[in-house]
Amino acid sequence: MFCEKAIELIRELQRMSDGQLPAFNEDGLRQVLQEMEALYEQNQTDVNEAKADGRADLIPSIKLRHCCLLRNQRCITAYLYDRLLRIRALRWEYGSVLPPNVRFHMCAEEVQWFSQYKKSLASFMRSLGGGEGLDITQDMKPPKSLYIEVRCLKDHGEFEIDDGTVILLKKNSQHFLPRWKCEQLIRQGVLEHVMS
Repeated sequence: MFCEKAIELIRELQRMSDGQLPAFNEDGLRQVLQEMEALYEQNQTDVNEAKADGRADLIPSIKLRHCCLLRNQRCITAYLYDRLLRIRALRWEYGSVLPPNVRFHMCAEEVQWFSQYKKSLASFMRSLGGGEGLDITQDMKPPKSLYIEVRCLKDHGEFEIDDGTVILLKKNSQHFLPRWKCEQLIRQGVLEHVMS
């Protein structure tokens, strides 16, 4: 049946919850493109035959295949666009460095797009704040206090805060640090906000 593989690509994205990125389905995409190529070639053959022999009985099948081509095209575009939206959201969630398990699910072109988006966002943030720059990825939710208590979930090494104090982040150590310095490490899974 026509368009089944394209619809399966869309269903694959729907099965994943928001914020998760399924593995790039290169085989499924290739199969849809091959189906589109076969439909196009069959349409070309029938159009040439309809023009040469005046066969009007081929027009309904030509229109059906053309509609299938358009549907496949819309499904592929929706699949790729949804993946880009998810990758863009991952930049805001994880920061400029994606975890290896997320990066594993991306194709080479998506990794390249992520790098370009990351550079564009960094350039924009540098242009804000009167030449000093402003990190708009911090404080995704308004803070209740400027300092928070955090627990280190894994060894991270030395961490310097604005006043020059160097803190050693070792596994299971607890610290009282500025919220804006910790948010990125919390999103990366290095620190955990301790609710007391």
